[in-house]
Amino acid sequence: MTWVAAVARLRARRETGVLVTVATVRGHAPRKAGAKLVVGRTETWGSIGGGNIEAVAIDRARELIGTPDAEPELMDFALNDKVVGRHGVQCCGGAVSVLLEPLPQVPAVALFGIGHVGLELARVLARHDLDLHMIDTRPDMLTDERLGVLADAVAQIHVHRTLLLPEEVLAELPPGTHVLIMTHDHAEDAALCDAALRTDGLGPIGLIGSAAKWARFRQRLATEGGHDEATIDRIRTPIGIAEITGKEPATIAVSVAADLLRTFERDRRSATAREDGPVREAS
Repeated sequence: MTWVAAVARLRARRETGVLVTVATVRGHAPRKAGAKLVVGRTETWGSIGGGNIEAVAIDRARELIGTPDAEPELMDFALNDKVVGRHGVQCCGGAVSVLLEPLPQVPAVALFGIGHVGLELARVLARHDLDLHMIDTRPDMLTDERLGVLADAVAQIHVHRTLLLPEEVLAELPPGTHVLIMTHDHAEDAALCDAALRTDGLGPIGLIGSAAKWARFRQRLATEGGHDEATIDRIRTPIGIAEITGKEPATIAVSVAADLLRTFERDRRSATAREDGPVREAS
């Protein structure tokens, strides 16, 4: 597997990792500058030459995976028989600098319904490093021309064009995906709410709409769907920041996006607090 594919795999799994690159080489060394290794919590892909260099880099990479707000860093190795490393001696005769770049867990968001509000929200979210899934049953909502406003997106955009049963996309979403339901059809919204509650591994579920709409949905989810109160409470409605009350699509989008960003930050802090084991100093 190439290092690019390995990074993509970590991103798709929403797992943290570290990209390790041989930055400079002086004299003889196992690999040339540019060699890469991707380190996950339990797996590695690629190689920077094996031996002490690689083993120490992997150790440090996994310490960085468990470090809050880890920053890129350089490690220097002298390859001679006078230097005994943590994992043995490498006496190629040269010197190597290795760059470790943390790969953070990237949030994933699924927008069901790319109407006026959905497109405005996509425009805001696309400016952030996340995976953005866009789903709509109306082909004209997902034309290349209409989505051209996302051409310069920082986010990775995933467009799901489905004419029927958009709820089938739920099973394809990455673990922990934040789901926002805002389609043009209340019946479609209701079906998505029911299906989202039955889909394992999703993150928070949000529904756009009025209190009256939610009251009807809540009753149907309990009586027809058979969901208990605790399960139904997984759906949050209304979405966005309550103090922002404007009805314009762009205003709603900013409100929802700001609330999402706040949630991402809260999730990041919670994930950091759950990290196991002390962080050791690199040798």
